[in-house]
Amino acid sequence: MKQPIALPPAAEEILAALRGAGFLAYAVGGCVRDSLLGRTPHDWDICTAATPEEISRVFASRRRIETGKQHGTITVLWDGVPYEITAFRADGSYTDHRHPDQVVFVPTLREDLARRDFTINAMAYHPESGVADFFGGREDLEAGLVRCVGDPDTRFGEDALRMLRAMRFAAVYGFQVEAETACAIHRNAPLLRAVSAERISSELSRLLFGPGATALLLEFSDVLGLLIPPLGRCIGFPQNNPFHRYTVYEHMVRAAGCYAGRELAVKLALLLHDIGKPDCFTQSGGVGHFYHHAERSRELAEEILTSLRFDGATRRAAAELIRYHDSRIPPSPGAVRRWLNRLGPERFRQLLEVFDGDAGAQAEAPGARRRAETAALRAVLDTVLAQQQCFSLHDMQFSGADVLALGLREGKEVGAVLRTLLDRVLSGEVPNDHAALEREAAALIVAVQTPPASEQ
Repeated sequence: MKQPIALPPAAEEILAALRGAGFLAYAVGGCVRDSLLGRTPHDWDICTAATPEEISRVFASRRRIETGKQHGTITVLWDGVPYEITAFRADGSYTDHRHPDQVVFVPTLREDLARRDFTINAMAYHPESGVADFFGGREDLEAGLVRCVGDPDTRFGEDALRMLRAMRFAAVYGFQVEAETACAIHRNAPLLRAVSAERISSELSRLLFGPGATALLLEFSDVLGLLIPPLGRCIGFPQNNPFHRYTVYEHMVRAAGCYAGRELAVKLALLLHDIGKPDCFTQSGGVGHFYHHAERSRELAEEILTSLRFDGATRRAAAELIRYHDSRIPPSPGAVRRWLNRLGPERFRQLLEVFDGDAGAQAEAPGARRRAETAALRAVLDTVLAQQQCFSLHDMQFSGADVLALGLREGKEVGAVLRTLLDRVLSGEVPNDHAALEREAAALIVAVQTPPASEQ
C-alpha cells in the first residue's frame, strides 16, 4: 500500500481552513482507503469537529449545499467540485434499517469513526498527523478483508444496505468478506427487503464488474436468491445434460464472470440467461432438456429488471440478448447479414459476447466448440462490416422512389417489393447494385400487376 496520501489542492485548502479556524479536520473514508491501495479516489470527503453551523461560517464565502445539514453534512463547492464536510457524529437508532432516526454530534474523531460500516472505510488522514486508524483498517486492507466495525449484526441491523456494500467491496477489490461479517450477512439477509430497488440495482451493477464477483455470488447465493427469487430456484438445480458441468445458478454466475467487457446489458443477460430453465425442465433417458427456456428466461428477466428499476434501454437490450442467447447462427455472410438486419451491429456484437460467456461456463468440449463457432461468426461479421455490405433498407442501392419510378402505385406493394429485394440481397441472390435491383424490381412488379390466369 502506498503512503503518504496525496491530497488534491482543494482538499488541503479545506483542511487548512478548518484547522485555521480551530477545528480538527481530516480526509475520511473511501478516499483514504483507495489512496492506501494506490487507487485514485473518486471523491474526497472531510470530517471535522466543527458543527454544521460552524462549517457554514468557515466557508461563508463559498457556495454551499445544506440539504444534508440535519445529518451534519455541508457540501462546499470548490472550483465547481463538491466536497462533503461532515461534523463528527454518532448515529441514533435505525428503526427503518436504512437511516438513523437522529444523529448526535460528538467531540472526537474516534467516536465518529466507530459508527462507520467497515474497518477499511473507518480511517482518516491529515498531512500532519498521518493516518488515524483505530479499528485495524490498514491490516484488513493488507489481508484483503471486508470486516464490520464492531458487531456486524448491529451494523447490518442499522443499515441493511451495508450487506450489499460489503459484497460489492469484496467483489470490486478482489477481497474476502471476513468470516463473522459473512455469517452476519447470511443471518440478516431478510433485512434487505427494507432497501429500495434502485439501491439494490446500483450495488448489483457495480458488484458484477468486480474481479471477485464470481466467487462472491457463489458464496452469497442465498442473498441473490432473496433479492431475485427466480434465481433462488436455480440454486442447486441440476442440468443432467452433457453440455453442462454446473447447476443452473452456478452456470449463470460463471457465464457472467467470463465476460470481461463493460456493458451492463451483457452482464445482466449472462446472469439471467437461463433463469427460466427450472420452468422448462424435462428429462428423457436420464438426460435433462429445457425446451423453450430462452423465451421463458426472457419473460422472467424483463419482470426482474423492471422490478429492480433498471432503465428501459438496459432492460430491452438484456431481454433481447436472452431471447436469442441459444441461437445457432452459421458463419456465412448471408446469415450474418440477416442477423444484422434483425439486431443491428451493436446488439449483434453483444450477442456474440453472450455466446462466448455462455460457452465459457459449459462443459469443456462443447464449450470449446461453441467458442470456435463464435470466433468464426465474429470474423465474418468483421468482414461484412468492413466491406459495408448491405443488411438494411437504408444500405440498399434502391429506394421507394425508384420503385415508384417503375410505375407501381404508391402503397403497401412498394414496401413489399423493397422487402423482397432486401431479402434477396441478404441471401446473396442479388447484388446490392442499382441496375441489378432495378431489373429484379421490374420483374417483381410485372408479377404483382399480372392477374391470375383464371381472371384473364
